[in-house]
Amino acid sequence: MGSSAELGNDDDSKLEALVDEATSDRLSGVVYWIALLYGGFGILVAMNQTFSWNAFGYVLVDNAYYYLLIAIFLPLAFLLFPARNADRFHVPIYDWILAVITLVAALYLSYHGGEMVEQGWDIIAPVEPTIAAAAICFLALEGVRRAGGGALCIIATMFFLFPLWADVAPGFLWGFSKEPLELVRAHAMGFESIIGVPMRVAGNLLIGFLIFGSALVVTGGGDFFMNFASALMGRSRGGPAKVAILSSGFFGSLSGSVISNVVTTGKLTIPTMKRVGYPPVYAGAVEACASTGGALMPPVMGAVAFLMAEFLNVPYSTVMIAAVVPAVIFYLALLLQVDAYAAVNGLKGMDEDDIPDLWETFKGGWYYIFSLIALVYMLVWLRLDLYAPYYAAGILIFCSFAFRKGEARFNLNTLKELIVDSTKIIANIIAILAGVGMIVGSLAFTGVGGAFSRELLQIAGENLYLLLAMGAVTSFLLGMGMTVSACYIFLAIVLGPALIDAGLDPIASHLFILYWGMLSYITPPVALAAVAASIIAKADTMAIGMRSMRLGLINFILPFIFVLNPALILRGEWDEIIIMVGTALVAVWLMASAFEGYLNKAGTVGWAVRAPLLAAAACLLYPEIYSKAVGVGLIVLCYAIALVQRKQATA
Repeated sequence: MGSSAELGNDDDSKLEALVDEATSDRLSGVVYWIALLYGGFGILVAMNQTFSWNAFGYVLVDNAYYYLLIAIFLPLAFLLFPARNADRFHVPIYDWILAVITLVAALYLSYHGGEMVEQGWDIIAPVEPTIAAAAICFLALEGVRRAGGGALCIIATMFFLFPLWADVAPGFLWGFSKEPLELVRAHAMGFESIIGVPMRVAGNLLIGFLIFGSALVVTGGGDFFMNFASALMGRSRGGPAKVAILSSGFFGSLSGSVISNVVTTGKLTIPTMKRVGYPPVYAGAVEACASTGGALMPPVMGAVAFLMAEFLNVPYSTVMIAAVVPAVIFYLALLLQVDAYAAVNGLKGMDEDDIPDLWETFKGGWYYIFSLIALVYMLVWLRLDLYAPYYAAGILIFCSFAFRKGEARFNLNTLKELIVDSTKIIANIIAILAGVGMIVGSLAFTGVGGAFSRELLQIAGENLYLLLAMGAVTSFLLGMGMTVSACYIFLAIVLGPALIDAGLDPIASHLFILYWGMLSYITPPVALAAVAASIIAKADTMAIGMRSMRLGLINFILPFIFVLNPALILRGEWDEIIIMVGTALVAVWLMASAFEGYLNKAGTVGWAVRAPLLAAAACLLYPEIYSKAVGVGLIVLCYAIALVQRKQATA
């Protein structure tokens, strides 16, 4: 397999600038021990609340618990995530000051959580809590800048201030306004903003899954899935590309982070793809697409899936089940395209020396697969959404201790690594969601969210396709400037109701928003996944972005298909589901064949066959039965043309 040694020092520094993990440069000395001990305490607090242990006989009311999480993890965000690149290797005095102020203000609000609710401090409050509220508001904005970037901070700040002038805003942007003191009280002490839906999801559900993902990583799960994918696909034609797709799918499903997925798996897969003959642009595009799809792949998917479950008021398992088929179709499309490309260009598999033995690989890490199966079982059949990730992490840790030997065995150092890694990820999420919560709060305070939704419906009129097109463009544009979580939260409020009121399935509508928000990762001019991949592949970013769009084209189409026909997300009658899923799988094969110019059993084909193949795929994806019949007829015609051309070529 390739190694990061193939990257130059400058490239490594560029990669680090793209990945949250670059902040680990601060994880040394006092900061390391604070992250370990204080972060470990925060994890115990979350577990105490989830399992209702009532440690020390003290029961936290909901808002007190959320403020306590902020008091623990937001100060850590100021210590872990630098305000500027120059401070990446040390913690300046002002970061310590911000951390202390955050701790004091959030602990004050947590201690007075009961009084806050009983006396309505979100409307009228004494001086002390108002000062604490103002401090938390501005610290949350700085936290989201560090953890989520400058663009997201600007957007959050605009929404934070919006209620000050909402009463003079034009048209559907008009809303109820607030005075400055009313505003900070509402944001910091109300239940709709900083401790609104995003923070509730993080505190009640997400932390457990983040810990489970960290447990998989620190116990060697990333290496296992890479080796397992190599053992499964390494010998097939174009094997390294297939390994990249499978390993990125596994890893991305657990991490939920597109950029860290590209960097972690891409350092190995991209050089290997280049060695067997894939052009640098193609290799980078494969990794960018595969890593982007990982955040859409169950069972974990990242933070957005849990936010979706909360907005829709359904169990997380419902969202997870709905997301399975579109994710599988996307990865199948990638696998078929790289296979066809390898067939056309005569590319072979990996070197035999680089391919691990399948059985030995499985024996050395079967418990990773077992823990994932256990997680899915507890989510889908036992409905243990709150407890499942903790139980699954416990199973994984026990197996790692019982069945691994030597330095690989779970030990005290591994435990410390697990706590610190989980703390870093949770601090990042808490910092982002505290700031993003103010977007939700402003839309709720002013009433603009509902007005925006009604305006979209009015503009679209009776034209459902126009509404979907406007929604797709809006999701895509916001996805360029926001994190996926922030983009989804905003659109779940302003666009989701419009799609649902238009008669579309609620889960399909929210998945539609998620898919289009994710597409900016592989679409120029932003294409952050392509940027990260281009550094590793040493290829032009724009070229990788354009190739990524072509490889990931099915992701531009899928949202329209499942939002118009929810059978593709397993919602509907079983006969309809079977027909829709079956024809979608065939359509993906046809599209891959057309894009790469290779038809199974017929060999390389030209546009005389490729064009009708695309038409056949479109017919199969259309829900009407007569259209599917036309698609089958076109497939027969394509094979007839291809076989005649092949016979003439060999005559």
